[in-house]
Amino acid sequence: MRGLYTIPAGTPFLDALASGLLAEYGSDPAVFSSVRVFLPTRRACQAMADAFLRVSNGAPLLLPKMEPLGDIDPEDWHEPASAAAAAANLPPAIGQIRRQLLLTKLVLQRGDTTPDQALKLAEALGLWLDQVQIHDLDVAKLADLVPDEYAKHWSETLEFLRIVTEFWPAILEQEGVMDPVERRRAIIESQVEAWTMSPPATPVIAAGSTGSLPSTAALMRAILDLPSGAVVLPGLDTELPVEAWEPEALPEGHPQRGLGNLLQSLGVAAADVALFPHGLQQHDPVYARRISGRALLLRDALMPADLAKPLEKGSPAADGLEGLIEVVASGPEAEARIIALRLRLFLEETAGNSSTAALITTDRGLAKRVTAELLRWNIEIDDSAGVPLGETPAGVYLRLVAEAAAERLAPVPLLSLLKHPLSGTDRQAAEALERAALRGIRPAPGIAGLMAALESYRGNPKHDPEIFDTAKALVNHLAEALAPLLCMVEQDTPEADLNDWLNAHIRAAENLAAQGETGGADRLWAEESGEAAASAIDGLLSAAGDLDDVHARDYPAVFEELTAGQTVRPRYGKHPRLAILGPLEARLQCPDLAILGGLVEGSWPPEPSRDPWMGRPMRKDFGLPLPEWRIGLAAHDFCQAMAAPDVMMTRAG
Repeated sequence: MRGLYTIPAGTPFLDALASGLLAEYGSDPAVFSSVRVFLPTRRACQAMADAFLRVSNGAPLLLPKMEPLGDIDPEDWHEPASAAAAAANLPPAIGQIRRQLLLTKLVLQRGDTTPDQALKLAEALGLWLDQVQIHDLDVAKLADLVPDEYAKHWSETLEFLRIVTEFWPAILEQEGVMDPVERRRAIIESQVEAWTMSPPATPVIAAGSTGSLPSTAALMRAILDLPSGAVVLPGLDTELPVEAWEPEALPEGHPQRGLGNLLQSLGVAAADVALFPHGLQQHDPVYARRISGRALLLRDALMPADLAKPLEKGSPAADGLEGLIEVVASGPEAEARIIALRLRLFLEETAGNSSTAALITTDRGLAKRVTAELLRWNIEIDDSAGVPLGETPAGVYLRLVAEAAAERLAPVPLLSLLKHPLSGTDRQAAEALERAALRGIRPAPGIAGLMAALESYRGNPKHDPEIFDTAKALVNHLAEALAPLLCMVEQDTPEADLNDWLNAHIRAAENLAAQGETGGADRLWAEESGEAAASAIDGLLSAAGDLDDVHARDYPAVFEELTAGQTVRPRYGKHPRLAILGPLEARLQCPDLAILGGLVEGSWPPEPSRDPWMGRPMRKDFGLPLPEWRIGLAAHDFCQAMAAPDVMMTRAG
């Protein structure tokens, strides 16, 4: 197998790919296990392994080597070329948290911002650096931009960016690390050089990527030049008119624009792209007619006006409306209930077979509401995006500990903490403290304020002395358990760095979480959310030593910002026939029922994010793409999802 192929929309991409690879190489286990397959993400690699299991009917196989394009590891290379050996000696990539903290220090040195605001700006600055490196731009060109043509604010930004780009390489060298994007690009360049010097005899296949990143497109070009190299594109519309593939003929937001750009960089015409051989999944004739009609309908609907042709009477595009339902709900909650009911009905209708259904959405709020609605019927659905750490029991508890201490045990954050299941606090004791000290006039800050409020309560002969005793015992327990963090808050010295706060935070959280004979650490760091929280804290402790001058009022926001990007995913899938997928994961799958949820402007396609560092004219002059280029990718993923046999589109009115 060699060349450029596509698997059309409406065909289960991974199953078709697995069937084709088995048909081509499966007769010889030694050859089959030597095949190297590049896929877009690690999750796609896992799904590909499941696809091999399905198409082989569970037969034992030595699987091909599957690698994610976004995380190529030089240690996985087998070529003896010197370029590969050199790439393997590259410095490690800097950790995400470590980079954010180092950039935060630079931001704090340049402006009057709080640490949590500086962390947000540092994250945006890291994304800007990634984009510069992805597109291989020279930061020296910043000097060529003419500040006088922009607002004063942008002139100041240009000056700041120049300072950052001057200091950042020295910081990386001092740390002995590389930016992740720069390292990935260096690895790909070395891999391409290694293949040029010594082409592998074993098959190499890149599948499922649209080649939107220049480095990925370069790797795909190198694979096409190999003796046994193949590239398999997802959902290339080979029926578009020839003139649509001319440069700039399709607008940025067209679903085929990205693939058209890739074909131009590969130097290949769309007419030369073949259908992937072997194993193409054939639908029932009714479904096949629907899918082909749906493809024609979408092609005509999204065609630029100067290329569009009027639909003729009796056009097959009308077949695309079969199996297509639009639902406009009265609100977000109603939309979630409708989707959950449809998924439940699907399970009842298809009981006893292997049909699958998926909610495909970019709206995380909708995904959470649907998950909660399905739990009413004890249906647990697998969400590919996982759950943010801050929304898990361990994440919420750690945040509440920080807030209660920073606000010196103010009534609202204190009660929220005491009523959390991980606090280890007896509910009766929490209610007693609420009645004795937290109702009425707000007590003075800290343990002393709570004790003073309790003494005032005891001074009233009408009050129950048993409630006083229970509440006082709880306050004494709080004083002992939260002492490490409360002492930090009381002192609030400018010498305290983030590591000091984290260590005090951990000790206080573990002390308070203890319950009976069960230690606080055993309860807090248990289960998936606890393990994820422990991993996040460990990463923070190893990276946070240089961020000093953190004050009590800032620490909760700093902690929340640093853990915001952590996600908890279940170790094992939940319902075998239902899933919640993002557009990227859904691109390589084709469920029997696809529910496209949250189809409102700003959600799908997502609203282009604002760049706090460079305005649109500056980005264009510097060579960075405008944010709208992502709309074309979102449109392509939308068309892929619309090719399912049955589709329900939903939005909240």
